[in-house]
Amino acid sequence: MAIQITRRDLLNGMAIGAVGAMLPAYAGAPKVRLESSMRPGGPATYYPPTLTGMRGSHAGSFEVAHALAWQGQKPDAYESLDEHYDLVVVGAGMSGLAAAWYYLKKAGPEARVLVLDNHDDFGGHAKRNEFHHKDRMILSLGGAQNLDNPSNYGDIAGSLLIDLGIDEAAIAKMAANTPDDYVLGGKLGGDVGLTVPDGDEHLTIGGHWLKFFHGRGDYQAGVRDLPIPEEQKDKLVAFFGGEKDFLDDLSLTKKWDYVNNTSYNQFLVDRVGLSVDTIPILNAHLLILNGPSGWNHTVLEGILAGSPGLRAMGWLADFVDSIGAMLLDELAGDIRMFPDGNASVARLLVQKMIPGVAPGMKGFEDVAIARFNYGALDQADQSTRIRLNSTAVGVREVDDYVQIDYVQQGKPLRITANHCVLACYNNLIPALCPEMSDAQKSGLGYGVRIPFVYANILLENGRAFSELGVQITQCPYDPFQWVSAAPTVTSGGYEPPRGPDDPMVVFMMASPTPADGTEGTTRDLLRLGRHKIYASTFDDYEQQIREQLQKMLGKYGFNHEADIKAITVNRIPHGYAYWYWGLDDPEWEEGQAPHEIGRQQFGRISIANTDSEVTPLMNAAFDAAHRAVEEQTG
Repeated sequence: MAIQITRRDLLNGMAIGAVGAMLPAYAGAPKVRLESSMRPGGPATYYPPTLTGMRGSHAGSFEVAHALAWQGQKPDAYESLDEHYDLVVVGAGMSGLAAAWYYLKKAGPEARVLVLDNHDDFGGHAKRNEFHHKDRMILSLGGAQNLDNPSNYGDIAGSLLIDLGIDEAAIAKMAANTPDDYVLGGKLGGDVGLTVPDGDEHLTIGGHWLKFFHGRGDYQAGVRDLPIPEEQKDKLVAFFGGEKDFLDDLSLTKKWDYVNNTSYNQFLVDRVGLSVDTIPILNAHLLILNGPSGWNHTVLEGILAGSPGLRAMGWLADFVDSIGAMLLDELAGDIRMFPDGNASVARLLVQKMIPGVAPGMKGFEDVAIARFNYGALDQADQSTRIRLNSTAVGVREVDDYVQIDYVQQGKPLRITANHCVLACYNNLIPALCPEMSDAQKSGLGYGVRIPFVYANILLENGRAFSELGVQITQCPYDPFQWVSAAPTVTSGGYEPPRGPDDPMVVFMMASPTPADGTEGTTRDLLRLGRHKIYASTFDDYEQQIREQLQKMLGKYGFNHEADIKAITVNRIPHGYAYWYWGLDDPEWEEGQAPHEIGRQQFGRISIANTDSEVTPLMNAAFDAAHRAVEEQTG
């Protein structure tokens, strides 16, 4: 039951590295976590977006859930609060916030709604990273990135965006506010570089490598500049240019079977003749887009995700080349970005439900620069509340209500509600609701979320980075496979760096899922990637970042010891929803797929998350939230 990757999914998925060895050369580098003083404390000082160091799955956010899921440990007794709600939502990510929104629209603004989340901020992995340096605010994102035009969503998800002020006119305005060279913001005319090791430094080869991969532009010159053996260059040129049909010995039927049952990387080795040392050049794109490497994609899945091979498949050439044309030439009008990614969407949702967090905020036009008062999220005198640093450990029906147990900063607490929506990770739900059937628990536990790491590095200025000649580059042999300037868009009232003399933020993306051909199913490898994230300390990531940037930028005068002012590492071990893969997952009958069994209503409890839709996209989160609310109120 493989999920097809659509052209819209390509850039939406970008809203989605092997951990290098410790590097003695940087053992003495200064630590620059620069943890903000705005730690949890009083309402006036609590402002998570400015915290640096290890973020995402930060200390304090996962320990209680792991004790429950791994050892079945939870408190024996709870303090019962005098709090009863119409709806309690577990999880303040996009699906959880949307569930609260849909419920309020249906039940009315006076309905009592509480959203619990184990993290110190809302939004899930739509995380805002905010830096302040030299009297300037520089924004970046710690997870989900891109917005699609609401007209490309279904009615349910599209109407939510329109309710938030993100309509077609707003999308058009975002397009005008995005520089022509900012690829992550949907401007695919901007160059995409390729950065590879070259002696003691790194060589960045300009041009548009996403187009080069498909035989467009001066791809031959780009390939000839690579520091790899000549015979490998020859094979890449032939492959990109579509000079031959690499499956010409197979019948039409066998070709179709081959592209659906052979891994993309095996095709590169067996048919194209690429070495395992060259393959990473073609895998960086897949790692950042989807999580796993080409060893876990079928040939067709790799091609549909935009990987090379469009022009080298014989009878498939016309079909896949048309897909390539859509991916590379026609997407510019579809995808847009706020300067803090989809964190602005979460902020718009929260401010609509709890106006007191930013009473002066107008909406779309100033959401990026509005200062939020986190102390206003959880006030007793308001009907809608968001309670952070609170990990649910038990959810069960008791008579005609739901009892929700949670732990807030070490304190076991209990509340009740008429209904509950679980908008958390599917795999935790069986531990929260042990009364569920074994079949439903099995369905919930089938998928494994795709882990990612997103780092943001505040630099004294952008002079060295500007010398690269590209705003984004792929780094296939480094721990972080994509390196980009943080969003340079002006949407939401934000003013990005005005030029190379201003402070800037470098945005780095990494997939930790093994990409070296390690045996195992995709789910096995995703678990290994998750383990790697938890086993890596902030110091590990800092060392990797320093070495990678120094090798990339050192020739342009960059000095990591002086120029790096702060580092934020957003680790996302439970990242984007698992979808079904052609090499691992069977075709289930309708209604019998694990996600369909797992998401079934459980009395007064419903499930809303992207896991339940096997689609790691924001519109899927919204659709799941609407379904769950309808189950409880329909």
